[in-house]
Amino acid sequence: MKKRLFILILLTTVTLNTFSQVDSVKRSLPSPLESPPFPTSEWDGAPLIGIDATAPIYPLQKALGLTKTKLRFYGWIDPGVNISSSKSSNAPTSYDLIPNNVVLDQIGLKFDLQPNTVQTDHISAGFLLTTIFGTDYRFTTAKGYFSDQLLKHNNKYGFDPAEIYGLIYFPKIADGMILKVGRFISPADIEAQWATDNYLYSHSLMFTVDPYTFTGAQATFKLGSYWQLEIGVHAGNDVAPWSNSASINGLLMARWVSKNNNNSIYAGINSLGAGKYKNNHDDLQMIVATWGHRFNSTIHMMTEVYYIWQKDALVGGTVIDGPPQPFFKGVGAGNPIPGLSNALGAVNYFQVKLSGTDYLSIRNDYLNDAKGNRTGFATAYSSHTIGVVHFFNPYIRIRPEVRYERAYADGVTPYDNGVKKDQYSAAMDLIVRF
Repeated sequence: MKKRLFILILLTTVTLNTFSQVDSVKRSLPSPLESPPFPTSEWDGAPLIGIDATAPIYPLQKALGLTKTKLRFYGWIDPGVNISSSKSSNAPTSYDLIPNNVVLDQIGLKFDLQPNTVQTDHISAGFLLTTIFGTDYRFTTAKGYFSDQLLKHNNKYGFDPAEIYGLIYFPKIADGMILKVGRFISPADIEAQWATDNYLYSHSLMFTVDPYTFTGAQATFKLGSYWQLEIGVHAGNDVAPWSNSASINGLLMARWVSKNNNNSIYAGINSLGAGKYKNNHDDLQMIVATWGHRFNSTIHMMTEVYYIWQKDALVGGTVIDGPPQPFFKGVGAGNPIPGLSNALGAVNYFQVKLSGTDYLSIRNDYLNDAKGNRTGFATAYSSHTIGVVHFFNPYIRIRPEVRYERAYADGVTPYDNGVKKDQYSAAMDLIVRF
């Protein structure tokens, strides 16, 4: 483990020396995407140095008359409905887990103070706190953070403080550096945990089973106009440092954008450590890369690939002790998998802007869960989704979609609690920001 961390530090030092101050540094490039209608205006890889990340003032803050502060507090409510060919469970689909039902996916609340990284004169600090309540807590829960709701009780609804971190910006380190300390979203996914930030309502299969959050420290360095580098250390995927399942992992990611900002690559190792399944909990090791490409102002796409592995894990991964629920019966410890467990994932998002308030999104994804560690079934999967997103106004949108997915291994039936080989669904959610 020490050797691996030393290698990460060495690679970081070399990269800093190579790319820092390589040109006349631009604080930021023009945003490549239009938001709205798209959920973000920037390529993957936040926090981004040199870009004003201050959120708008939303209705709740306006109603309270607290508009003369840099602190932002805001939230959203996200109910959803789906019609599915499955009767009891849509798993391994996420987040619309419960078929033929209306659920409260998430109520989110954020307290957000962003450091000023546009200026280069002084140190600036901030923080972010994001909490959610709803069925989606099942996917963000980390052991040690109110995790008994899921790991011991398998509750339908729950609460999760999914982001709790401080930020300090140092303008004189490299071409700017942000230090993040606390619990944060793991890099580098196209898809987002929060409904407001995701292209579609549902998620790809590969996103469903990869790391969600880390707790630790991450330093982000701006290196010239087109590069950022991230190095960090954390306690493992979806686990608090004080948990008996925590393990030290290193993180090293790099982000590059082209001069015209039509292409972006964000890639690296987001977990590198012992990779040893520990006390009924995963310790996922992950190499990941995302590529964003803008064809023109109307059409762009995002592609992500990853390879995940760990040692001596169980079928189904982290153990949920129960009791079983109709929407999720895969409780209890799965069979041991001696040696290496691995998974390969790929997804492509293709977006077409239809108007200033509408876009079309097409998603195709692939997951090969070779030994069943991630989904509980040893098979390859594919899923295919088409959705349209419509904004009624800046605060209200709907996201209808249709989806087909299937498993490919002979005799393997992951869907509807292990009785079906494939699944059709139509779903929609409503996002209301406040």
